[in-house]
Amino acid sequence: MTFVLVAGAWHGAWCWERVAGHLRARGHRVLTPELPNTGAATLAGWADSVADVVSREDGAVVLVGHSRGGIVISEVAERIPERLRRLVYVCAYLLPGGATLAGAARADPGSLIAPNMIPAQPGVTCVLRPAVVRDAFYGCCTASDAAWAEARLAPEPLKPLVTPLTVTAERSGSVPRAYVECTGDRAVTLAAQRAMQAALPCDRVLTLDTDHSPFLSRPAQLSGWLDGL
Repeated sequence: MTFVLVAGAWHGAWCWERVAGHLRARGHRVLTPELPNTGAATLAGWADSVADVVSREDGAVVLVGHSRGGIVISEVAERIPERLRRLVYVCAYLLPGGATLAGAARADPGSLIAPNMIPAQPGVTCVLRPAVVRDAFYGCCTASDAAWAEARLAPEPLKPLVTPLTVTAERSGSVPRAYVECTGDRAVTLAAQRAMQAALPCDRVLTLDTDHSPFLSRPAQLSGWLDGL
């Protein structure tokens, strides 16, 4: 099986190292495309680039998105649903057509993200206030893992976050969906995750008692479940 893993906001392909290693050890092919994080980045451009990666593979692909990566994989599914075996949302934004990630994030009152975003390049990119990064992303990770990850975070382009999704039930909605919910998540709270699942049901759900970064805090459990799919 081929897995394509898409990172979330501020993160990059590096965050999947452990999960990718576990999956490869189980015999799977794993790709972790890097999305550009310049101010010129767009949601359509991200989706096009991931769709191109998927389209070059033989056979159907399991497409996995973490956090902000959820809106990317939904847009990819709108483009090439026939090339996808399944979408997997890892504490990710699972949104309907016309919604924006920024709007969904602001509607999540328990999240540490929206109130702690500060400009990097004003009006173009943003970062998260350093004092909340550990609690927002890595609360169940070891101190060394959290420090390793924090040192690799990069500014996030703003434009994709305010771009309405252009997805339909006929195309993106035709691909089977699974969800990995994280009960201790302080970036996309469990209440928000479950509200999104209620609106757009998934046929498989894994519940992990962990933070927003199961690829670091629970990589073996996450990888084993993905393998089982």
